[in-house]
Amino acid sequence: MNFITFPEQQLRAFTEAVFLKMGCPDDDAKLAADVLLKSDLRGIDSHGVARLSGYIRLWEKQRINPTPNIRIVYETPTTATIDGDAGLGLVVAPFAMKVAIEKAKIYGSGWVSVKNSNHFGIAGYHALLAVEQDMIGISMTNASPLVAPTYSSERLLGTNPMCYGFPAGKYPPVIVDMATAAAANGKLEIAQRAELPIPEGWAQDKTGNSTTNPNELKAGGSLLPLGSDKDHGSHKGYGLSATVDILSAVLSGANYGPWVPPFVAFLEPSANPVGEGIGHFLGAMRVDGFRPAQD
Repeated sequence: MNFITFPEQQLRAFTEAVFLKMGCPDDDAKLAADVLLKSDLRGIDSHGVARLSGYIRLWEKQRINPTPNIRIVYETPTTATIDGDAGLGLVVAPFAMKVAIEKAKIYGSGWVSVKNSNHFGIAGYHALLAVEQDMIGISMTNASPLVAPTYSSERLLGTNPMCYGFPAGKYPPVIVDMATAAAANGKLEIAQRAELPIPEGWAQDKTGNSTTNPNELKAGGSLLPLGSDKDHGSHKGYGLSATVDILSAVLSGANYGPWVPPFVAFLEPSANPVGEGIGHFLGAMRVDGFRPAQD
């Protein structure tokens, strides 16, 4: 497989131009491009510019609104629910985290659940927004149902990633950014493009047998929860994934479980949705709510 390397600024300019062509306002195009570029620069190429075509195809299907009216629909002093108006999750999630940060500045912590959004890129980007304010940042999202629960061969949950970010003073921040599946779907996409097998324990075929063929996912197979099987603790990954679904979608009124809209244009969303779009959950906590921040 041949690789072509592009300078960061060239790739950033191209990505911004694509989002502008979709009809995104200038600031939103810059922000969305930054989320994707930061993913690649952090070594998470499964969620970087390689994802750009997916956003384009969903926009072509009118499932992404390039000019959303992102708004708070319910709030208390420390919490809020946000309607993303079917906008890019790359734009909606930073908006939500900034709301959480502003609440945390006043009350010590802020928590925001989001509905009616789309794929938000890497969870770490949004948690880092809080870390940059000397706060603990938490971000998570539900995702398209590609993961089968323990003992099942049916897709019921998403890879449902979560991130916890901690400021560390003069040291680099501690960022725990992970999917609750054995592997993110983007890693299988990389293997498909490279025509390489995947490790044992990442996926199973449609009959529930373990597979190393990444193409089995498109043939009706499923990803496995973190832990892969019961003997290796897959119930823990299943439980974490369900927790993300509850915080991101049940709280906000987004779709959850098998009703989450697919992040591919060739599959249609459920004809009987239980909510609106994809859901996120974001939080910010002031370190000096527990101890002096300078310590």
